[in-house]
Amino acid sequence: MRDGIDTLCDWLGKGVRLVSVTQQLDFASPAGKMIASVLFAVAEMEQQTRRERQAAGIAVAKRNGVYQGRKAGTLKADAARALALRSKGLNDTEIATALGVARRTVQRYLHA
Repeated sequence: MRDGIDTLCDWLGKGVRLVSVTQQLDFASPAGKMIASVLFAVAEMEQQTRRERQAAGIAVAKRNGVYQGRKAGTLKADAARALALRSKGLNDTEIATALGVARRTVQRYLHA
Protein backbone atom coordinates (compact mmCIF):
# COMPACT_ATOMS: atom_id res chain seq x y z
CA MET A 1 0.00 0.00 0.00
CA ARG A 2 2.76 2.38 0.94
CA ASP A 3 4.57 1.84 -2.38
CA GLY A 4 1.40 2.56 -4.35
CA ILE A 5 0.73 5.76 -2.43
CA ASP A 6 4.37 6.85 -2.76
CA THR A 7 4.32 6.18 -6.51
CA LEU A 8 1.08 8.11 -6.94
CA CYS A 9 2.49 11.04 -4.94
CA ASP A 10 5.70 10.99 -6.97
CA TRP A 11 3.75 11.08 -10.23
CA LEU A 12 1.52 13.88 -9.03
CA GLY A 13 4.57 15.77 -7.80
CA LYS A 14 6.10 15.52 -11.27
CA GLY A 15 2.99 16.98 -12.85
CA VAL A 16 1.47 13.73 -14.14
CA ARG A 17 -2.30 13.96 -14.11
CA LEU A 18 -3.87 10.60 -13.35
CA VAL A 19 -7.55 10.41 -14.21
CA SER A 20 -9.77 7.35 -14.30
CA VAL A 21 -12.09 8.11 -17.18
CA THR A 22 -14.61 5.32 -16.54
CA GLN A 23 -15.02 6.19 -12.85
CA GLN A 24 -14.50 9.93 -13.45
CA LEU A 25 -11.88 10.21 -10.71
CA ASP A 26 -9.07 12.74 -10.74
CA PHE A 27 -6.44 11.37 -8.38
CA ALA A 28 -4.90 14.82 -7.93
CA SER A 29 -7.98 15.99 -6.01
CA PRO A 30 -8.32 15.32 -2.27
CA ALA A 31 -11.26 12.97 -2.91
CA GLY A 32 -9.26 11.12 -5.57
CA LYS A 33 -6.32 10.70 -3.19
CA MET A 34 -8.62 9.32 -0.52
CA ILE A 35 -10.19 6.84 -2.94
CA ALA A 36 -6.73 5.78 -4.15
CA SER A 37 -5.70 5.14 -0.53
CA VAL A 38 -8.78 3.01 0.04
CA LEU A 39 -8.16 1.06 -3.17
CA PHE A 40 -4.52 0.45 -2.21
CA ALA A 41 -5.64 -0.74 1.25
CA VAL A 42 -8.17 -3.15 -0.27
CA ALA A 43 -5.53 -4.48 -2.67
CA GLU A 44 -3.10 -5.05 0.21
CA MET A 45 -5.78 -6.83 2.22
CA GLU A 46 -6.63 -9.07 -0.73
CA GLN A 47 -2.97 -9.89 -1.29
CA GLN A 48 -2.56 -10.89 2.35
CA THR A 49 -5.73 -13.01 2.22
CA ARG A 50 -4.50 -14.71 -0.95
CA ARG A 51 -1.17 -15.53 0.71
CA GLU A 52 -2.96 -17.01 3.70
CA ARG A 53 -5.22 -19.13 1.47
CA GLN A 54 -2.21 -20.31 -0.53
CA ALA A 55 -0.27 -21.25 2.62
CA ALA A 56 -3.30 -23.11 3.98
CA GLY A 57 -3.71 -24.98 0.68
CA ILE A 58 -0.05 -25.95 0.61
CA ALA A 59 -0.25 -27.16 4.23
CA VAL A 60 -3.24 -29.38 3.40
CA ALA A 61 -1.53 -30.70 0.25
CA LYS A 62 1.62 -31.49 2.24
CA ARG A 63 -0.42 -33.34 4.88
CA ASN A 64 -2.05 -35.37 2.10
CA GLY A 65 1.32 -36.08 0.49
CA VAL A 66 0.35 -34.29 -2.72
CA TYR A 67 2.66 -31.28 -2.49
CA GLN A 68 6.33 -31.89 -1.97
CA GLY A 69 7.97 -28.89 -3.60
CA ARG A 70 11.12 -28.98 -5.66
CA LYS A 71 13.62 -31.64 -4.65
CA ALA A 72 16.65 -30.30 -2.81
CA GLY A 73 19.66 -29.89 -5.06
CA THR A 74 17.74 -29.84 -8.33
CA LEU A 75 18.31 -27.05 -10.80
CA LYS A 76 15.80 -25.16 -12.89
CA ALA A 77 17.96 -25.56 -15.99
CA ASP A 78 21.21 -27.17 -17.09
CA ALA A 79 24.12 -25.17 -15.67
CA ALA A 80 26.51 -26.78 -18.18
CA ARG A 81 24.35 -25.50 -21.04
CA ALA A 82 24.50 -22.01 -19.53
CA LEU A 83 28.31 -22.22 -19.55
CA ALA A 84 28.28 -23.44 -23.16
CA LEU A 85 26.07 -20.56 -24.24
CA ARG A 86 28.34 -18.11 -22.43
CA SER A 87 31.34 -19.52 -24.32
CA LYS A 88 29.46 -18.75 -27.55
CA GLY A 89 29.33 -15.09 -26.53
CA LEU A 90 25.74 -14.79 -25.26
CA ASN A 91 25.05 -12.42 -22.37
CA ASP A 92 23.11 -13.32 -19.21
CA THR A 93 19.76 -12.10 -20.56
CA GLU A 94 20.12 -14.06 -23.81
CA ILE A 95 21.11 -17.21 -21.90
CA ALA A 96 18.15 -16.80 -19.55
CA THR A 97 15.79 -16.52 -22.52
CA ALA A 98 17.31 -19.60 -24.16
CA LEU A 99 17.02 -21.66 -20.97
CA GLY A 100 13.62 -20.31 -19.94
CA VAL A 101 14.82 -19.11 -16.53
CA ALA A 102 15.38 -15.78 -14.82
CA ARG A 103 18.54 -13.80 -15.49
CA ARG A 104 19.45 -14.08 -11.79
CA THR A 105 19.33 -17.89 -12.08
CA VAL A 106 21.81 -17.74 -14.95
CA GLN A 107 24.05 -15.47 -12.89
CA ARG A 108 24.02 -17.99 -10.06
CA TYR A 109 25.01 -20.78 -12.45
CA LEU A 110 27.83 -18.81 -14.05
CA HIS A 111 29.28 -16.99 -11.08
CA ALA A 112 28.96 -19.63 -8.38
